[in-house]
Amino acid sequence: MSSFIANALRGTFFMFFGLWWSVKYPLKYLSRRLNEDSRASRWIQKLDVLEGAAKAFFALAGMLAEQFVPNLSHVSVYSGQSQSWEKLANWQYMTMYFFYGLSGIVDVLSYSPLKLTLGLDRLLLSVALCIEGFLFCFQDYNNASLDQHLYSLLVIAVFGGALCTLMEVFLRDHAILEFFRTSFFILQGSWFWQIGFVLSPPWGGPGWDQTDRGNFMLLTMGFFWHYAAALLITTANSIFSRWYVVGRGNGRLRLYSGTLKVGVTCLQCPTM
Repeated sequence: MSSFIANALRGTFFMFFGLWWSVKYPLKYLSRRLNEDSRASRWIQKLDVLEGAAKAFFALAGMLAEQFVPNLSHVSVYSGQSQSWEKLANWQYMTMYFFYGLSGIVDVLSYSPLKLTLGLDRLLLSVALCIEGFLFCFQDYNNASLDQHLYSLLVIAVFGGALCTLMEVFLRDHAILEFFRTSFFILQGSWFWQIGFVLSPPWGGPGWDQTDRGNFMLLTMGFFWHYAAALLITTANSIFSRWYVVGRGNGRLRLYSGTLKVGVTCLQCPTM
């Protein structure tokens, strides 16, 4: 699907996980500092399982949407009547969703009794990102140079996220790598929405002029504005999470200190 709705759905997929990670990872590190390690680990493990299941579910929904929405391929890749390939772009997006679905399944299995090798979940996510990037690199743009430019910019975010995720295989729970992976996912999500507005405006009519070089310059600048917004969102959510957890932790500390003070006072009371 190349419509506005299709690009919006793809963007929502990446935006959802990017925004979720921008809250989850700061909470994870701060909770480990303020709470008992075992309690925080159990809480994080449950969230990771739910996250993997959600990733697999959304990927499956994306695959079905690419194949069974009206006027699409309906699980047909070759037309015997026209003797030609059919809807290969939809099959490319389906392939992208398929590998993200595998990544979600591995996330769930990592916390099952199978006890998969540590880092395999990050490796599968990195593979899914690399496959997405290569699919866009070798996609047929039908001599539409603006289309190619838009997806070439998107590939920067895709391979940037793939590199960060691959490094996480060896540097587990690295705050900086997780921060940048999160920002690249938010960037992917917002840029898919931008692609929808440029190529298939929701209000109808033709997309942007494919021959106007000013559009190329504006969209290139716009891509980095999108990334600046992604960094600001990730940073703001990290600050909010820290404020929330530290404030709650200080409240517990004050309560504990008050209890201790009362206990000391009672110990000093004379016995009757």
